[in-house]
Amino acid sequence: MTFHAHQTSQIVGFNYANNDDSTENVIFHGIQNSHGNNEIYPLEDGEEEEVEADEDAGNANTPLIFNNEEDGDFPRARTVFGFMGFLGFAVVYAMRVNLSVAIVAMVNQSAIPHVNSSAMIDETCPADNKKNVTILSEGEFAWDESTQGLVLGSFFYGYVLTQVPGGRMAEIVGGKLVYGYGVLFTAIFTILTPIAAYWNLPILILVRILEGMGEGVTYPAMHTMLAFWIPPLERNKFAAIVYAGSNIGTVISLPLSGWLCSLDFLGGWPLSFYLFGAMGLIWFIFWMFLVYDKPSMHPRISTKERMYIENSMHLIRLSGRRFSNIDTINQVSTHSIPWCSILTSIPLWAILVTQYGQSWAFYTQLTELPTYMNNILHYDIESNALLNAVPYLTSWLMGIACSSLADWMLRKRYISLINSYKLWNSIASIIPSLGLIGIVYVGCSWEWVTFMLAGVGSFAGAIYAGNQMNHISLSPRYAGTMYGITNSAANICGFLAPYVIGLIINHSETFSQWHIVFWLAAYLNIGGNIVYLLFASAEEQNWSIYHGQRTANNCEEIRT
Repeated sequence: MTFHAHQTSQIVGFNYANNDDSTENVIFHGIQNSHGNNEIYPLEDGEEEEVEADEDAGNANTPLIFNNEEDGDFPRARTVFGFMGFLGFAVVYAMRVNLSVAIVAMVNQSAIPHVNSSAMIDETCPADNKKNVTILSEGEFAWDESTQGLVLGSFFYGYVLTQVPGGRMAEIVGGKLVYGYGVLFTAIFTILTPIAAYWNLPILILVRILEGMGEGVTYPAMHTMLAFWIPPLERNKFAAIVYAGSNIGTVISLPLSGWLCSLDFLGGWPLSFYLFGAMGLIWFIFWMFLVYDKPSMHPRISTKERMYIENSMHLIRLSGRRFSNIDTINQVSTHSIPWCSILTSIPLWAILVTQYGQSWAFYTQLTELPTYMNNILHYDIESNALLNAVPYLTSWLMGIACSSLADWMLRKRYISLINSYKLWNSIASIIPSLGLIGIVYVGCSWEWVTFMLAGVGSFAGAIYAGNQMNHISLSPRYAGTMYGITNSAANICGFLAPYVIGLIINHSETFSQWHIVFWLAAYLNIGGNIVYLLFASAEEQNWSIYHGQRTANNCEEIRT
């Protein structure tokens, strides 16, 4: 199959070796807009005239290809890949968050010393304000708030360690193995968690760290695979669906873990670790048989779908030429990486800062809200877990809606890519922060607490159309490594937030102390977004573009 790329500045021809003997001529029109970016459109037969670039067009680092007839037959290989990725994130998040609920049943609250208990009663909701349908026996572990924060946060000590190595390894050996084995190791150590807890506290913390190291490679590995598999104009919506597995996993894990903790069988709370760990083992088997690193390696992908994917990404600049086959990226990225340029990239730091603020708010809600619901609002563990799960369901739905709208606005060229990133990132940061602040003022009203978390907080799902795909725009070649850097920094909040919150509460479970917690999360989230608005970019960076022997990079290149 032969393709011709026409551009206003030059005409470049390139060949693609088809999987079969058929030959088809497809002509694409390439234009270069005022931003110096390229856009691709299919031309009708016989159409010759050049297409003028719209000065207000979106950033066309994202090529526009609308030839959906060449999209392949159902089930598409990338649909299977996306579905398995979705299930993978659902499983790993179920394994991550179940401890947030289980720890309520694990801890013996009456054995923990509290300060000024009479004042605490005045600053919490009346116990009879809620329906306590489940009465749990006191847990086995006398862990105070600081120790609980250490246990909840220990996962993230390991999680941040493997982010960058995981992204770089996925770029070298492929994301399939890195992502798959990451989920597998997470599942194994999840199953071992109850055994470690009964053994002693240091062993439990070690197991949680190892579990975090396994899960730490999953996001960077998936980001690497998305760069190969998903056409640019499908990325927002596709990423929202795949990464939303984390929301669905949370939605399932929280109420199910709450119910399991209420059972007497095997002590109740250990069941949530055994169940979700076993699900991870089953998922790994299907992943290894159904998913491949990129379209060119997939033995069952249709010719039409492979052509559609690879030629929608053919505007990758490589040594001054353009290639239709995205596989050529690896011929460069597996040998060396411009570490210094990446680490001094201001747009990358803008992503890192806003992700840090969003993660602090996220982990405040994920790891600490069950404790707030139990100790301040006096929800029983089942109602607590169900209420905490609802915001992740609404956030998932909102994420898909916002990402679909973002893709549509880009297709219609109503907004540039960079402005799209900034718009949706602002929505994902500011509106949920207002929800956290709202919890401060609604008091004991469970209806308003639910509205603030599940209604206002649902806009956090807009993050998928915000900064999440920004790494690929800055550098498709090093997207996995870059995502590992920002996600590693952001997930420091996973252990830092519980620790700081433990210091703020300091044995004093009162409204006033928890108000400080929610205000702090809101400030950091909104502040990070301001930095992103000022310094974010959607342009592919010079150090990402291969120049043969790299001369654009002022830093000495480190070979890996």
